[in-house]
Amino acid sequence: MARAVSTRRTIVFTVAAWIVALIIFFPILYTIITSFKSETEAIQGFSLIPSGTLESYAEVQSQYNYFKPFMNSVFLAVGSTILALLVAIPAAWSMAFAPTRRTKDILMWMLSTKMMPAVAVLFPIYLIFRDFGLLDSRIGMMIMLMLINLPIVVWMLYTYFREIPGEILEAARMDGASLWGEIWYVLMPMAIPGIASTMLLNIILAWNEAFWTIRLTTTNAAPLTAFIASFSSPQGLFWAKLSAASTLAIAPILIMGWFSQKQLVRGLTFGAVK
Repeated sequence: MARAVSTRRTIVFTVAAWIVALIIFFPILYTIITSFKSETEAIQGFSLIPSGTLESYAEVQSQYNYFKPFMNSVFLAVGSTILALLVAIPAAWSMAFAPTRRTKDILMWMLSTKMMPAVAVLFPIYLIFRDFGLLDSRIGMMIMLMLINLPIVVWMLYTYFREIPGEILEAARMDGASLWGEIWYVLMPMAIPGIASTMLLNIILAWNEAFWTIRLTTTNAAPLTAFIASFSSPQGLFWAKLSAASTLAIAPILIMGWFSQKQLVRGLTFGAVK
């Protein structure tokens, strides 16, 4: 009897999980389908039957120069992630292995900055970027993406580092390891799953960031999020081309997420079971 109840419960949860997954994936599926329609078909109404035309993709490639914002997205996502790790690894190490009475307060303060509406600091950030000549620059946008994701990166790394026994680092210290040798040769190899998942998550967050990229870039440093927004014009929205641009923008990150899902799940569960 108990086995039958457990089987029914498993079936119910499995069906519910598939329903939720399909609901989440449906907007992406509809965007992909719409990208294979002409503009006339796209505005006619809801339909899951694509005409199979590549007209929108051809126009996006030829008229709107997709390659430049794509390379900007790659540079900003990877560059901001490397920069964030360079700052976050020493910070997380110090809070995990040399905590003070204010460590938890500092962590909470860092996390609280993510709760603040971005528009609240748009004006001062814009003025700072303008005065330092960072508007529409890759370096400026890379720094901005690093700063907005840094609290999450520090929190994740701090959580992973806390699961590593401090005695191992003490043993390395007794063997004569320097501070950086302790971090580079002992801590980081043991925390590779956590660092990898943090890196992947930061790349995804940086790739998908739209608020700051749209407002702080125009042409030179505009990534794919700003590229997609450019399809909105006073004449209206070009739904088919917008869908084609969106599909081209999400395809690389979806492919990366698909092939790295094992590493991501392993890293996110790192230290969950002792």
